[in-house]
Amino acid sequence: MMYEVVGGVLIGLAATLLWFSVGRISGMTGVVSSVFMLRDVQRHWAFWFLLGLVLTYPLAQWFGLEISIQMTDDYGLILAAGLLVGIGTYLGNGCTSGHGVCGTARLSPRSIVATCVFIAVGVLTVALMNALFGGGA
Repeated sequence: MMYEVVGGVLIGLAATLLWFSVGRISGMTGVVSSVFMLRDVQRHWAFWFLLGLVLTYPLAQWFGLEISIQMTDDYGLILAAGLLVGIGTYLGNGCTSGHGVCGTARLSPRSIVATCVFIAVGVLTVALMNALFGGGA
C-alpha cells in the first residue's frame, strides 16, 4: 500500500512539474511521440521525462526496494494488448495518464468521460477474462 501512495504522489509531482516548467501535459502518448518528433527542437524535456520513467525500476532495485512485477510470457497476448492500447489511444486522443491524471485534474470534460470509459472497459475486461479463463485476484 505504501508504494502505491508514494508512486501516486510522485506521478502527481512529475505531472505538476512538467506542466509548470514546460507547459506540457505528461500523458505518455504525448511524451513518447515528442521524443520522436524530429522537427521539434524543444523535445529534450520529453527525452529526460521518458528516461526518468525507464530508470525508475532499476533505481528502486538499487535502493533495495522489493517491487513485484508479474507479466505474461504469451507474446501473442502482449502483441494483441499493445495493438488494442495503441488503437484505443489513437481513437481516444490520449492515454490513461494524459486523460486520467492530467485531464481530470484540469476538470476537462473530455478527459473525465475518457477516464470513466477506461475504468468501465477495464472492469468489463477483468470480468470477461475471469469468466472465460477462471482467473482470480
